[in-house]
Amino acid sequence: MPRPFALPDTGPGRRAVRTAGAVAALAAVLLTGCGAPGAPRQDKPAAAAADGFPLTVENCGVRTTYEAPPSRVVTIHQHPAELLLSLGLKDRMIGTAFPDSAVLPGLSEDFAAVPELSAKEPSFEKILDAEPDFVYGGYASAFAENDGRSREAFADAGIDTYLNREYCGKKKVSMQDVYDEIDTIGGLFGVRDRADALVADLRGRVRTATAEVDGERETPVFVYDSGDKSAFTAGGRSLGTEIIRLAGGRNVFADLDDVFGDVSWEQVVARRPEVIAIYDYAGAGSVEQKKEFLLAEPALADVPAVRNKRFVVLPLTATLVGVRAPRAVEDLARDLHPQRFR
Repeated sequence: MPRPFALPDTGPGRRAVRTAGAVAALAAVLLTGCGAPGAPRQDKPAAAAADGFPLTVENCGVRTTYEAPPSRVVTIHQHPAELLLSLGLKDRMIGTAFPDSAVLPGLSEDFAAVPELSAKEPSFEKILDAEPDFVYGGYASAFAENDGRSREAFADAGIDTYLNREYCGKKKVSMQDVYDEIDTIGGLFGVRDRADALVADLRGRVRTATAEVDGERETPVFVYDSGDKSAFTAGGRSLGTEIIRLAGGRNVFADLDDVFGDVSWEQVVARRPEVIAIYDYAGAGSVEQKKEFLLAEPALADVPAVRNKRFVVLPLTATLVGVRAPRAVEDLARDLHPQRFR
């Protein structure tokens, strides 16, 4: 069957499988975390170290004791960088790597101010040249042993590391993991108050969105990550599935017992999704290419989502353990149940 193009079967999504008053005070903290104009400068690491250190953190089987918060940080992949920036830690960041989507608008200026070490995962030597004391990885590939970037290699060089908890071998990822990640990173950097305020804000966003769609019929949603001969989609163990549920939808492949997996197009047709959520990230074709592919596939012509051209876009970074996931619930709820937000 002819197709307009062949979508790659590799990328961050597939790598995830193979290799995660009071209102005013809260607003002030969050504005500081996002680098708002006129916001006060962050606490210096030395001042933060006076409270709560030494601190021992266990992360993916690696136990590290910090005598003080990290002060020279390299992030690999975008979602760790956005989390640190949301906590107001720009001045401790000396390098980023592997941006894979547009940065959150409120963080774009601060993100641009941090040097980009590499468009992909940087070499071990490139990271060493930046002289960090801490490397924070988003995907397991950040610390790929076959690329010379094992956590052991960094430890031997006197550099502490932390891997996003989504890649610690967990079998299922939830929104609680988002809140726990922020809490852990906030403690590790000596900014627990900022982490508490950020978590409170994000929890509030999710509560508000779910309340708006409460009582609505769940909209059947098919997640399209990539694939041509088969569809690579989000399974029931993914954070994407929870985002869909909280937004008033139902992942039609929630019974797929994995974070991601391949399904046949015949299965997609049989489950009759009313909305298709397209995961957007570099390296797997543009959103428009994916739409064109789905619309041009004769076998999908009678699928309600295709027939009615009901597509929504989710940046892949919005489905990872980071600050975007709760915001994605808000955005998706509006897309699935627009009548509730008029």
